[in-house]
Amino acid sequence: MSGADFGELRRAAKVELERIAAIRLGGRDLGPRDRLAIPAQDMPCQDPAARSANVFEVAEGYSEEQARVEAERCLGCRNAPCVAGCPVGVDIPGFVKLVAAGDYPGAARVIKRTNLLPSICGRVCPQEKQCQETCTVGKSLGGVERAVQIGRLERFVADRERACGLCELPEAPTPSGRRVAVVGSGPAGLTCAADLRREGHEVVVYEAFQKAGGVMVYGIPEFRLPKDLVRLEAETLASMGVRFELNFLVGRTRQLKALLSEDGFDAVFVGTGAGLPKFMDMPGENLVGVFSANEYLTRANLMKAWDRGRAATPIYPSRRVAVLGGGNVAMDAARTALRLGAEEVRVLYRRTREEMPARAEEVVHAMEEGVAFDFLSSPTRVLAGEDGRAAALEVQAFELGEADASGRRSPVPIRGSERVVPFDTVIVAVGNESNPLLARTTPDLKVDRRGHILVDERQKTSLERVYAGGDIVLGAATVILAMGEGRRAAAAINDLLQ
Repeated sequence: MSGADFGELRRAAKVELERIAAIRLGGRDLGPRDRLAIPAQDMPCQDPAARSANVFEVAEGYSEEQARVEAERCLGCRNAPCVAGCPVGVDIPGFVKLVAAGDYPGAARVIKRTNLLPSICGRVCPQEKQCQETCTVGKSLGGVERAVQIGRLERFVADRERACGLCELPEAPTPSGRRVAVVGSGPAGLTCAADLRREGHEVVVYEAFQKAGGVMVYGIPEFRLPKDLVRLEAETLASMGVRFELNFLVGRTRQLKALLSEDGFDAVFVGTGAGLPKFMDMPGENLVGVFSANEYLTRANLMKAWDRGRAATPIYPSRRVAVLGGGNVAMDAARTALRLGAEEVRVLYRRTREEMPARAEEVVHAMEEGVAFDFLSSPTRVLAGEDGRAAALEVQAFELGEADASGRRSPVPIRGSERVVPFDTVIVAVGNESNPLLARTTPDLKVDRRGHILVDERQKTSLERVYAGGDIVLGAATVILAMGEGRRAAAAINDLLQ
């Protein structure tokens, strides 16, 4: 339930906690039936009308009462299917049990054995397609939306730890005498750096931008992921002894191989992400007023174009905005355009809502805030106005045909259905590819036809002592999948350097 009243939700949770306590006072513990009868806890959110005009975080987080009630829903399955669904293998039943008992520092310690970014993962990871998809509670009650809300509990634990000033750093490791370079400070790079530092290696992170965090800083909006959280996570690594070199573009500032041959590193991890935007190759895409979602979001997020009173970042003035695409980036761009003052924002997607890859929660939030959706629609060209700027889209209708390789039904254009719709701004959000810089400047580094670095099962590249992971290998994926690859690469590098 979006926009739910925080006070009402907290009061309802208190009543539920009292009911649970009464069961235990009666001399028995909660059985499976009792736990399945506990209602899933909704997330309190800002009111849609208010939040569409500000950049403050939309979801406000669980109260303590809500967190404990939600944690009581966990069945503590012996086979722990939720753990198998987590790319970094967090001990989910372990930390959830501690939340139910009110031991929040203990819960944080359990999470951080395998995940040093819980405040981020709890906010932006697609739990409904990972740990929560395999949850026994959800399957028993007929839908993933009824699963234990693992992501929300993870966020609660991380936020509680930070608010109470209880953040614990790992013990200082014994220096190993080995040095590792990490290229890119996104989720894969930060996770790899943390695991390497825990083993005592000297770790230097090279970041092309002026701030650490990668896609978490330039791609995900403030209202979904406050940038202070990313900054604090990077500072945690710095406190552990990880060194950050910002405004350093490996492949230009320094060649990749030179890190090994000249700078004395024993190994390199490449986690540079997928920051090269894709376009649709339609007429008019080069007109003024047409943007990649990558550029649009970078201006708004990293460069804070929304803060017009203090930021000198130029942002294109928009009245009617078309966002092309159906993923999370499209939702981020559409919701950002509203907050930047657009009068109307429409998402054009050539399939239906059921096929959209975006998280259901993000689609619902966008709709609540006033974003309109034109399903089974896609543009064929951008039309210019008298001033030579984008003024309209020629839009064609589609219908769904047979399923494609991904399992989604393929969109089929309907001949003669073209119509012209006025838009002064077009944001293309149809995906990103890997930046070709490293492949072009490192001839022996093998990549596929899309520029993704090729790796083996332990993330090793075609170059000796060079490993890679995250979106540069997977293509545009998720924060938690990138973290999983960073962990796997760190384990391989640690084995190499023993």
